[in-house]
Amino acid sequence: MEQTAISNKENICAEEEVDLKDVLRILEKHNEDRGGLIAILEEIQAEYGYLPEKSLRIASEKTGRPLVDVYSVATFYRSFSLKPRGKHLVYACVGTACHVRGAPRIVEELKHQLGIKAGETTPDKEFTLETVNCLGACALGPVVVIDGRYFSKVRKSRISQLLEQARNGFGKLDIRKDKGIFPINVNCPHCNHSLNDETFEIDGHPSIRVTISCDHKQGWLRLSCLYGSYNFASEFDVSAGSVVSFLCPHCVVEFPSTLDCSMCTAPMVPMLVDGGGIVQICSRRGCKNHMLDLV
Repeated sequence: MEQTAISNKENICAEEEVDLKDVLRILEKHNEDRGGLIAILEEIQAEYGYLPEKSLRIASEKTGRPLVDVYSVATFYRSFSLKPRGKHLVYACVGTACHVRGAPRIVEELKHQLGIKAGETTPDKEFTLETVNCLGACALGPVVVIDGRYFSKVRKSRISQLLEQARNGFGKLDIRKDKGIFPINVNCPHCNHSLNDETFEIDGHPSIRVTISCDHKQGWLRLSCLYGSYNFASEFDVSAGSVVSFLCPHCVVEFPSTLDCSMCTAPMVPMLVDGGGIVQICSRRGCKNHMLDLV
């Protein structure tokens, strides 16, 4: 029964080539942490862009976890995908607040222009469309997120423009005018204490306060709470290219990293987002890689 738990599901795609060495390398990294299944699956998805069936079977065999348990975790979290995703991820909120503001019309327009249903990827592998129940921005609905960038009060007439901008790249961000830049409230992934600091503003909003350690020095760092902004202030200068350790200023525990940056291989630093999700930023000074996972 366990062997057919995955193959009987309609949303599993045909198996693609999986490099056994890559999966074993990820599993070896977490060898002593039997409970770290989520971290293992995160790294596998970072490697392939989704969770191939073969990788789930290998993870089950090597961790001693039943295949059904591995599959359950892989399907429970929205940030995981059992099918290859497109280059651009489009999330449309269909929660109550967005629904009453016209979200169904936005979803239908996205389906029409992309030629796919929710949960599908365009044949050219450019776009994947997903619907979610809440994006934590109920007062700004209907909300659409494309490649981690939030767009509020979206209208049907704007869909074509947003998709075209995604195809061509959104270009340089203007914090004052760009509606895709959105403030977020974040918490420590260990003690869950809020990291937003109203006493120190950046970009006109409360900053995110953390403690950093680098080159035998330790001090405070303030980050912009606007997702997409790279503005910050720090107690001491950090040399370009240096990798920084992030600690919670409340519980003084280092933020646990489970992913390496896809651009520079430095550890990604996770912080919990109010309303559900994880924002991750690269720990290397100068690297601008960041991503927002919706759960």
